[in-house]
Amino acid sequence: MEEIQRRSRLGLSKDERKQIEIEEGLESLSKYLDNWIKIPVVGWRFGLDALIGLIPNVGDTVTSLASFYILIAGVRYGVPKITLLRMAFNIGLDYIVGAIPLVGDAFDLFWKSNKRNMDLIRERGTGKGKGTTSDYLCKTRL
Repeated sequence: MEEIQRRSRLGLSKDERKQIEIEEGLESLSKYLDNWIKIPVVGWRFGLDALIGLIPNVGDTVTSLASFYILIAGVRYGVPKITLLRMAFNIGLDYIVGAIPLVGDAFDLFWKSNKRNMDLIRERGTGKGKGTTSDYLCKTRL
């Protein structure tokens, strides 16, 4: 009887619900940072990363801190270290180029580091510890 009470209406245990909520929270964070607003005629999407990045010196720092939360989630989900390095490169490139006035603001509209990092977590978050060839190629570009 006690086991039945611990399960939700959908048949998920409390721990399973917690994992789903974490994933939904990460998806929401990524969406708000990179794809929150859609320009109707053109169809381009941008988020708080581009908007907050307009504030000189502070904007890119604040959005990078939010991006590091996604990087830390990659550690929790067992993403290989080489892929974590690639995720950090995505965040660093977004921060460095985003700090350049005007050019960085335009760059933030197109470079969606949080979406890229969420895709990497989804693809490689199995905990097997193996990076792919593209991860190693990204490392050699550094």
